[in-house]
Amino acid sequence: MVALSGGVDSSVAALLCKQQGFSCVGATMKLFHNEDIGLPREKSCCSLDDVEDARSVAYSLDMPFYVMDFTADFATQVIDRFIAAYQRGETPNPCIDCNRYMKFEKLLQRAQLMDIPHLATGHYARIEKSGDRWLLRKAVDETKDQSYVLACMTQEQLAHTLLPLGGLRKSEIRDIAAEHGFINAHKRDSQDICFVPDGDYAAFIEQHSGQVYPPGDFHDLHGSVLGRHRGLIRYTVGQRKGLGIAAPKPLYVHSKCAKQNTVTLCENDGLFSSVLHAGEFNFIACDGLEQPTRLQAKIRYNAAPQPAIAEQISPNTVLVTFDEPQRAIAPGQACVLYDGDVVVGSGVIV
Repeated sequence: MVALSGGVDSSVAALLCKQQGFSCVGATMKLFHNEDIGLPREKSCCSLDDVEDARSVAYSLDMPFYVMDFTADFATQVIDRFIAAYQRGETPNPCIDCNRYMKFEKLLQRAQLMDIPHLATGHYARIEKSGDRWLLRKAVDETKDQSYVLACMTQEQLAHTLLPLGGLRKSEIRDIAAEHGFINAHKRDSQDICFVPDGDYAAFIEQHSGQVYPPGDFHDLHGSVLGRHRGLIRYTVGQRKGLGIAAPKPLYVHSKCAKQNTVTLCENDGLFSSVLHAGEFNFIACDGLEQPTRLQAKIRYNAAPQPAIAEQISPNTVLVTFDEPQRAIAPGQACVLYDGDVVVGSGVIV
């Protein structure tokens, strides 16, 4: 089964699977209804166009094509988790939850119910077998590498997943798509969170949760009140714009406290920290860390991995100490550990 999003990457993944001799079916996941994300029911949104692009590619490859309704699961496993994280004062990554709970859980389960042993996707990363263990490695094209958002995968999921694009560069993917006349060969890559198409997270959370998030105090690092914020969900660690605070030097969001409904601000120097704790840790390359280990740690999707010492301090928690202080470490984001291009594992920053 090939997960077809309607984009060029998953389309070329399907083509490569066919060329490797696999018998393939295409599947597009219906994840939400228009009204779920605040769009009119009758509006022809991008997701409908994506389905038709996916269908076109599947038919051009003579593949059966299915649209599978996972709206209920997506609402509870991705949207509700996204909202709850913001309510706790965290900065979530819903793409990771979508991979963890939807693509490599629900969709893979659906494939196996259809007696289809493997799920292929258009992610840029590589899966390899080493002894009795499956490894997740960075893509050859590090500018497109998506191992960060796949680091939640289990050994069982890796064993039944194919990532045909891991050894190719994005330019090669578009060339292949154009050569085969795919309708989406030059389609723009999606950038936004799919269920918040206008990027206004706060408005989406208020509309979807039906709650009002009241103003509260801005504090400095010493606890002094600097002014009033417009609701906790409107801020994230490291944010500078939209604070509405006059100060001699630029101020940034340092942290948030949901219990007290406060947002703490600091100057840029106050955003740097050398230590983080990552909970709910999922090990891939090993069963755990027997001793403090020198690795590289990545704290957000667009950040470069940084040298650090990782120490497992409980069955599910890893302490990461960086060689150099890192800016704006945000609770709720993933911390992914690498040994070169091999993903050691990942956890949620607490």
